[in-house]
Amino acid sequence: MSYNDRFIRACRKEQSDQVPVWYMRQAGRYDPDYRKIKEKYSLLEICKQPELAAEVTMMPVRKLGVDAAILYSDIMNPVASIGIDFDIVANVGPVIHNPIQSAEDVERLKPIDVEGDLGHVLETIRILDKELKVPLITFAGAPFTIASYLIEGRPSKNYLRTKALMYSEPKVWHELMRKLGDMVIAYLRAHIAAGGKAFQLFDSWVGALSPADFKQFVLPTIQRIFAELSDLPQPKIYFPGVSSGELLPELKGLQADVIGLDWRVTIEEGRRRLDHGYAVQGNLDPTLLTAPMDVIQKYAAEIIDQGISEPGFIFNLGHGLFPEASLEKLAELTAFIHDYSGKAIAAAAGKKEEVHNG
Repeated sequence: MSYNDRFIRACRKEQSDQVPVWYMRQAGRYDPDYRKIKEKYSLLEICKQPELAAEVTMMPVRKLGVDAAILYSDIMNPVASIGIDFDIVANVGPVIHNPIQSAEDVERLKPIDVEGDLGHVLETIRILDKELKVPLITFAGAPFTIASYLIEGRPSKNYLRTKALMYSEPKVWHELMRKLGDMVIAYLRAHIAAGGKAFQLFDSWVGALSPADFKQFVLPTIQRIFAELSDLPQPKIYFPGVSSGELLPELKGLQADVIGLDWRVTIEEGRRRLDHGYAVQGNLDPTLLTAPMDVIQKYAAEIIDQGISEPGFIFNLGHGLFPEASLEKLAELTAFIHDYSGKAIAAAAGKKEEVHNG
């Protein structure tokens, strides 16, 4: 198999023969082989074994036929290097043993040492750079999303403590954003140096903020991250997570290439809110994977039809895969996306040719 660059081409708004597809959390619990590995090792233990982490990263590429791999890792991995003690607890998520509650706690956070503390992540990327025939996407958690775990101490539904700090101690909040921004910049730069072909900044929970609060308390740090990494030629994706449609107009001018959309806005509307300035990625509701295959294909076709109306579209879910998803359905969906989009793109090109010659 020769190198498949469809994903990179779509990020750059170049034409391709088919719509590229990958899935958030595509290396994960829906795969029985992965579940067997998880019986022996925790997520963090897998991450610390580069050969094993690389194998888990490659499994969905082989089984599903996707056009990009995403590094098997966790958004919490880098925070250990800055002085946060945490565990990933089954059925809970990240649990922080020394949550941030004061200015002194923020002051204690130290600069990240990527080579020293996270060399295993970089080694995984180097292995994948040699092995893969599709681009490797690496990633980091965005400062608001990371901060929400650090302050709440665990996943939250209402982000009460996070917003309380943001509103009542804005200086402390901005210092935390600065330090987490520095962490993300150093971490992602090291990923690209090790062989990453693109990166995604996951801001899974920032949709909990109003546009005004996002603009005041979070966006300046997001802008700084992308500005400071703008010298890198590799594609850059910002995914503002779930319920973030109202934030999209605030992203105009961000030095990213691709914006990820959740399922609450259509591809068409997402592009409109972004002034058609970016490639877009999305946005099938992951729970649709519980439906019969003909229903999944109907929804996927509608998304593809909107996606291919302009260059720069990557098919994905509107959020991550869940354990109940079916490996067989995902493989079938991937084949459908390639087949349906390939025919639709060829038909559109044929019509253009007719008009040109007519």
